[in-house]
Amino acid sequence: MTTRDTASDLFSPLTLRGLTLRNRIGVSPMCQYSSPDGLATDWHLVHLGSRAVGGAALVMTEAAGISPEGRISPADLGIWNERQAEALAPIVRFIKARGAAAGIQLAHAGRKASTRVPWEGGTPIPIAAGGWPVLGPSPLPFAESYPVPLPLDERGIAEVVGQFRDAARRAVAVGFDLIEIHSAHGYLLHSFLSPLSNQRTDRYGGSLENRIRFVVEVAAAVRGVIPDAMPLFVRISASDWVEGGWDIEQSVFLARALRGAGVDLIDCSSGGNVPRVRIPVAPGYQVPFAERIRREAGVATAAVGMITEPRQADELIRTGRADFVLLARAMLRHPYWPLQAARALGHDMKWPVQYERARD
Repeated sequence: MTTRDTASDLFSPLTLRGLTLRNRIGVSPMCQYSSPDGLATDWHLVHLGSRAVGGAALVMTEAAGISPEGRISPADLGIWNERQAEALAPIVRFIKARGAAAGIQLAHAGRKASTRVPWEGGTPIPIAAGGWPVLGPSPLPFAESYPVPLPLDERGIAEVVGQFRDAARRAVAVGFDLIEIHSAHGYLLHSFLSPLSNQRTDRYGGSLENRIRFVVEVAAAVRGVIPDAMPLFVRISASDWVEGGWDIEQSVFLARALRGAGVDLIDCSSGGNVPRVRIPVAPGYQVPFAERIRREAGVATAAVGMITEPRQADELIRTGRADFVLLARAMLRHPYWPLQAARALGHDMKWPVQYERARD
């Protein structure tokens, strides 16, 4: 249920289960590749904390690996052990003390794991150089230079489901308000969805019902261990942007199934499962995915991607194209984007008392 009692729809609150977000602006998960042994550091406290100070309603961590082999790189954030969870606790406390909700994205990189950080080339790390075997639905590498993934058998799939469940339990214990499952951008769960990467013949491959089985099982497992009042998001790539791949029609089908598994919002991104794809990137280019899933699957959606201007964001909320916006690069450029957007839209937003002297 939503409430709109402000002049700007972008700054109206949004209630999902027992959580009320103070506006419709969130910080999208963005990998920082700055976590030794999967541990959050002072970098994360300042990076995430400053966005909470800046007025965002939801501040989400980057993708947190649910297992060592689920990391994209050796420098990824993790939540596969208690020490990593404890390192996140002060960050969660700070975000919440500033009036924002703290969210965590749980992830497994699948066949795109074991790579160098972007500023070191982002290329696959051979096992001899400290890399690790990668996992996938079928023995199909992401790209020519990537290793062939080890196909997960049903026992391995069940183990990954359990790792998502355990990570969710740790996130709840730390105090996170919200959990998002990463099923986009060519990582493990997305690779099971797409017929381009999933060529299995068992009950996790072939038909659409079979290809969505893994992510629905993960969602149900996570929903089963988190409080009823806690919202659950799933990020998907609504299209592979390749003929014969995952597409918006299949995404609507998946969204309906996820809603039935207790998912409250679909975070609508795209791409990442096939290299060198031509994507028609333009302002708001992924918004139509959020709009269609919201309309046809009957579930709340978040729009993400090239949303940079306050009036652009306000318009898509006002016209019902999405329920929420997640900003990434715009937030990297301007940590206080929500405060600036409020001014541009004529909304009287409360500033941190420490910053009041800069308000006018």
